[in-house]
Amino acid sequence: MPRLSCGPARIVTVLNVGAAFRSAAALGVDAVLVSPRCSDPLYRRSVRVSMGTVFQVPWTRVEEWPAGLHGLQEDGFTVAALALTDDSITLDELVASPPEKLALVLGTEGDGLTRGAVEAADLVVRIPMAGDVDSLNVAAASAVAFWATRV
Repeated sequence: MPRLSCGPARIVTVLNVGAAFRSAAALGVDAVLVSPRCSDPLYRRSVRVSMGTVFQVPWTRVEEWPAGLHGLQEDGFTVAALALTDDSITLDELVASPPEKLALVLGTEGDGLTRGAVEAADLVVRIPMAGDVDSLNVAAASAVAFWATRV
């Protein structure tokens, strides 16, 4: 199953971008798409945190955000936004019936994805949490989602 990582829709620290790229490389993500406001994956600290994987994983910047997600859908990708909404499904439910082509959209911790990005997605997915924790940092969430959806 081809997998893409899209986002984040808002500015993310270069450390989280580097960590997400490292997870993408380690867990077989086919490509990473970054939004216009995402930190530069080629920034020195991002490259260092990624252990150089920003040079291994194909990536590009999506100039139209979130409108660029529609192009993925036209290419047959199911766009899944990782967010907390009333109608979200669990990551386990997504994995139980995986789409042929999947694009995961991740946002920043705190604000998360914009409403427009969530509304442009085909479905909303949440990572089930224990205790009083409602979310993970974007680098950790990307690793969990990439691992769960690996082929």
